[in-house]
Amino acid sequence: MSDAKPPQVIVLMGVSGCGKSTVGTELSRQLGWPFRDADSFHPPANIEKMSQSIPLTDDDRWPWLDAIGAWLDERIGKGQPGIVSCSALKRAYRARIRARREGVRLVYLLGSQDMIAARLAARTDHFMPPGLLASQFAALEEPGPEERALVVGIAMPPRYMAGSIVEKLGLTAAGKSA
Repeated sequence: MSDAKPPQVIVLMGVSGCGKSTVGTELSRQLGWPFRDADSFHPPANIEKMSQSIPLTDDDRWPWLDAIGAWLDERIGKGQPGIVSCSALKRAYRARIRARREGVRLVYLLGSQDMIAARLAARTDHFMPPGLLASQFAALEEPGPEERALVVGIAMPPRYMAGSIVEKLGLTAAGKSA
């Protein structure tokens, strides 16, 4: 599922607990590209809402998505690669962060609700409570063919997931020649 030209920026998408941060960190290690976790773009009010098990509204999300888009613009404008995570659950959210931006590729981390619920139950260091997972799956609009998202199953270890992404997107791992 490789496009003719490798992406400049990768957007890892999927529900909370699918492994966006873990895979983003591993991709960063393998490619030598900077990684930004979408959580770092949230204003404090959004984090407070989610900490209290209150799902975010679209009005809460627009400034967050615009901040992610600004980071993408910075990377693209400087001709530098990057990786960012973003749940990007709805087509409208993905359209907003990809709008008129060449070189951005979506990678959808796909897993079952049961598998991800088990991961969230074991997680102790995150503000997103497991109780909001159902609302994330309810809001999720899986990418359609026109979005050209690379779909990667989350059952394999993160280093293999990252390696698969590197290979399928036609990228070159850090330290390897093209």
